[in-house]
Amino acid sequence: MCTDSEALFTADGDSFLPSDLARGPWGQTMAGQIVGGLLGWALDQHGAAELQPARFTIDLMRPVFLQPVQIRTLVQREGRRIKLVDATLMQDGRPVARASALFLRRGEHPDGQVWSAPVTMPPPPTVFDGMPPDLPFQMWTYGSGHDAGKPGLVPAAWEQSDSQKFAWVRLDRPIVAGEPLTPFSRVAFVGDITSSLTHWGTGGLRYINADFTVTLGRLPVDDLIGLAAHSHYGADGVATGSATLFDREGPIGTSVALALAQPADAFNPQHAITP
Repeated sequence: MCTDSEALFTADGDSFLPSDLARGPWGQTMAGQIVGGLLGWALDQHGAAELQPARFTIDLMRPVFLQPVQIRTLVQREGRRIKLVDATLMQDGRPVARASALFLRRGEHPDGQVWSAPVTMPPPPTVFDGMPPDLPFQMWTYGSGHDAGKPGLVPAAWEQSDSQKFAWVRLDRPIVAGEPLTPFSRVAFVGDITSSLTHWGTGGLRYINADFTVTLGRLPVDDLIGLAAHSHYGADGVATGSATLFDREGPIGTSVALALAQPADAFNPQHAITP
């Protein structure tokens, strides 16, 4: 179990100070999942027991450097069955990312069956042995729905492959020291992985995402969240990818990431392991 000293951020007045764990694979900036996790945590503070966090969307507007950030939130709409909240991440006095969350009131679920495309997720790992202890999260990756999977943020199973990809992810570090992890903030964190899951191909990871969205029919039951790549479409340096989100009990929602093409050597993870 991780402690507050291993948190991704520490609150200092109205600022949040990133730890070195926030460093991403595209240079001296925060990773997209770190930014998404922090904004998801901030938006979740506006939730309530009777409300289902149903959608999280984030625009990654500028590079977010490993420096203090501030969060500004605004309730845009609050009605009997719906609540819409916006959040802006500020750094050096300017917005660097923005997000919104849609909360819907829970109620009686309709009877009947509705069509959905079948997706089979590899079973979740029972242990995460082999992951370096200083990673911000744990990930187990699969190059198909039938292999045993391997640990790592630079998955050998995905290299030079155009097959369907899968991942199980667990975040067990606090996003903000002293604050509990919530199911919604975990999903907001994991949603960023949609981009690498769906945009990684035979040429490696050649795209950096500009946004991502997750939509939820329900919240995950525990700290393990799965992603199954569903589609990738792209042309002229722009791509969109979608995935199905899982927990141990089955599908819980979907995720989508828009991305821009990058040079072949731009992706340079700080924490690479060879399974």
